[in-house]
Amino acid sequence: MPDLPAKAFHFVDAANWPAVRQQGLCSTDELLRRGAFGTEVEASVRAHRPEGVTLPDGRYIRDQRPMPPGALARCLDPGLAPADWYALLNGCVFFWLDPERVQRHRAALRGRPQVLLTFDAHALAAAHEAVAHVTPFNIGSALRKAAPRGLRTLVPLKQWQPKGWASEALPGQAVRAASHRPAELVLRAAAVPDAMRHVTATEMIGAA
Repeated sequence: MPDLPAKAFHFVDAANWPAVRQQGLCSTDELLRRGAFGTEVEASVRAHRPEGVTLPDGRYIRDQRPMPPGALARCLDPGLAPADWYALLNGCVFFWLDPERVQRHRAALRGRPQVLLTFDAHALAAAHEAVAHVTPFNIGSALRKAAPRGLRTLVPLKQWQPKGWASEALPGQAVRAASHRPAELVLRAAAVPDAMRHVTATEMIGAA
């Protein structure tokens, strides 16, 4: 039976760190709503962000350069449009489960100071079991021969633990081996207010 790695990781932009310490982690959708983005919120959560955005309250939302609409459209399951995928991801909070991916993401974020949070993955997932999902690859990138994806790609943790990746495979497609490790832990929630309770280490990166 597969299980999560012991650690999960999340990068927080330094501009958002004071709020995270007080309020926990928020999805992009929630950041937009709390950031006084006004009537533009609904359109923003379904739109591509080619550049990062600083909200009126000072919090920062990263760009989505690895998911340009054209490339994304080519790898989505039938019936899904890029706007649907952006809205889905903007309503979630993501955690890396693979240390190698963490290092690659760390290099990609060198332009801004960050805080790398390490979590007790088991405790975090247990506290949010009803909304916890895993993915077999980085679903926030649609470049370099991007894997096909859809709602099936977010496999509920309670389903993955006893059955592996069975529900992620398309009809007629081979099921990923149980040994295939998840790339991400995804909480399909607007916010994770208790996130700091599950942090085991904090690393400041590039801060003055």
